[in-house]
Amino acid sequence: MDQPTMPANPRVLIVGRSPGVITGAADLLRGKGFRADATNLFADVLTAYDSTALDIVVFGGMVPPPAKQQLMDEISRSNGRVVFVQGLAGIPGLVAAQVEGAASSAPGTPDDARYDAATRTVRLTLREPADVTVDAWWISSFAPPEPTSTSLRVTAGDGPLAAGEHAFALPAEVPAEASFVTVRVGPAVHAFTVGAIPESIRRLATAGTAGGPPALPPVRPVATHDHG
Repeated sequence: MDQPTMPANPRVLIVGRSPGVITGAADLLRGKGFRADATNLFADVLTAYDSTALDIVVFGGMVPPPAKQQLMDEISRSNGRVVFVQGLAGIPGLVAAQVEGAASSAPGTPDDARYDAATRTVRLTLREPADVTVDAWWISSFAPPEPTSTSLRVTAGDGPLAAGEHAFALPAEVPAEASFVTVRVGPAVHAFTVGAIPESIRRLATAGTAGGPPALPPVRPVATHDHG
């Protein structure tokens, strides 16, 4: 299926739990020309936002699966061109990079950039010279109410890389858990998981439900409205 054509300034809605993460990602995207909003009021999404105007909807990992599925079904019913993105982790810069990747209409295939888990190496095939930036991201603490994170610029050349094969090994300081890497090739962005989020953390999406872990502490409600 062809990727929907994106407008020059796509309208994005980030649906997640952590106020600092979702508003931080929205701020980064607005700085890049996106019309971005963020909310953690899952039950109000369909009434608070015009689903027909959305180009990209991002779901954080703490959105309960039933709520996520309902929102996807309802939004898709009124908007057949919307693109859904599953956020890899509660890291504002990573979420923003994923949105940029979803919005990019640059030519390319998934094989242009790939992550070799066995050697912890990003491998890149360029058909022509291009500006390339590789960033690593990871969660440094899952302590509620907000996760904290850090990032590391793996490489950023002084000029375009030549066409051909390139490899970028991740430094040892990038942990083997809750870690990710993004590869920016010109306007295109690819995101990969280096180390998965621990299952004990992933299960928190069902916190407070039957059979799930205890309810998480409440967070500040967020529902932004960018009228740009």
